[in-house]
Amino acid sequence: MLIAVASFEDALQENRVPPLLGDVRLRYDGGRLVGESRPPRWDARMLPGLCVGVAVGCALGAAVLVGQEKGSLPTASATLGLVAAALVGVALRLESKLGRRRFVLHFRSETLRVERLAWAPGATRAELIPFDDVRAVHIVERPGSGYALVVEYGPQGAQARRAVLVEQVRHAEGETLHRVWRMLSNAFGLRGAGLAGG
Repeated sequence: MLIAVASFEDALQENRVPPLLGDVRLRYDGGRLVGESRPPRWDARMLPGLCVGVAVGCALGAAVLVGQEKGSLPTASATLGLVAAALVGVALRLESKLGRRRFVLHFRSETLRVERLAWAPGATRAELIPFDDVRAVHIVERPGSGYALVVEYGPQGAQARRAVLVEQVRHAEGETLHRVWRMLSNAFGLRGAGLAGG
């Protein structure tokens, strides 16, 4: 195991880890390769809060109209209530897209840790995957948004699962994408990837 770590460290001396690939920052840190998606833009972070604020305003407006309703006014309060509910749904959907990803290859323990970071405290999900359970690393084309790097894993005999490591890889980053794909495939001991520097 120590020989594998040393040989991978030697390979990284010759082929430096690129600092950025798609939406992920990469770094090699003492026996670990760490990839973490960049934080979303400030406007994307503000949008869910704005939707909730407008939804609260609509709900308050609906409550005021309910107290004054006579005749045809119930449709106005019902409409405001529906708009408030729809805006809360939009806010939740936008919030779910703000979650960040992180993966860590621990070469000494030969494990891949995949994390889905959430904004809510305690909502981060993590999974530890032994290198032996990694079946493949795929380059997946995304319609209209470039490529993604996806790892396929699972114990032998079990249904394969997938985890996205990198998203939003531009076509101009194709060479870097293939280099990282080869590096990961070699780290997991997968065949057919070629040499990490090739």
